[in-house]
Amino acid sequence: MTTGSASGPHSRERRDGVLDLAQTVLAVHETTDSEETIERLTAYSRTAVGCDDGGVMMAAPRNNYTTSGATSDAVVRAHELQVELDEGPCLAALEEEHEAIYRVTDTLTDELWPKWSAEVAELGYRSVMSVPLSTKTRRYGSLNAYARRPDAFDHDDMAVMLVLARHAAASLAATLDIEGLRRAVDARKMIGIAMGMIMERYGIDADRAFDVLRRLSQAENRKLREVAKDVIEKRRLTGS
Repeated sequence: MTTGSASGPHSRERRDGVLDLAQTVLAVHETTDSEETIERLTAYSRTAVGCDDGGVMMAAPRNNYTTSGATSDAVVRAHELQVELDEGPCLAALEEEHEAIYRVTDTLTDELWPKWSAEVAELGYRSVMSVPLSTKTRRYGSLNAYARRPDAFDHDDMAVMLVLARHAAASLAATLDIEGLRRAVDARKMIGIAMGMIMERYGIDADRAFDVLRRLSQAENRKLREVAKDVIEKRRLTGS
């Protein structure tokens, strides 16, 4: 019995699909900031599973959700409808405790999220698939694919979407960590400059200059870096 690699059009399609996914994953990991990661992810999601549109819904502070990336205005509206109606696969991918792939095979007959599906059918979408954008420690959002034909996504599409989302979440976590560090460094630098200006103007030491900023921050209920930025830009203390 002879064994060997499979040949023919189907095997070539599978091989090309794997290569395309590998290139997509590499491109996502090469991004330098979170905005670029989301932009690439949104664009690649459409080609990765052959859908009509893609989008990313992100969790925001105070249990809000925002559309961070979308290939069309209809996707933005589909996301907004989930927030308004408090139901839908993208929200489920964001909120459910267990990680899973959420799929609507036909919005005209869907019974799981009937109000939302009826509205999305009016937008022209018949199939939807959502997967969590998450790492082991944090869930950032959901990656969502929309198609204008029913039953558009099979198990292979679900596997591809999950792989893409996992790699994108890892890249997103790294870029967000870097951006957080940059903001922290920038804030410390800004506070240091503001302290220097206060010390020079009022002839006080560093401890007292920092205390001035801190008291202003508390009195105005604003972050320390915001008060420091005002001092630098206006070259005076607020109200002085």
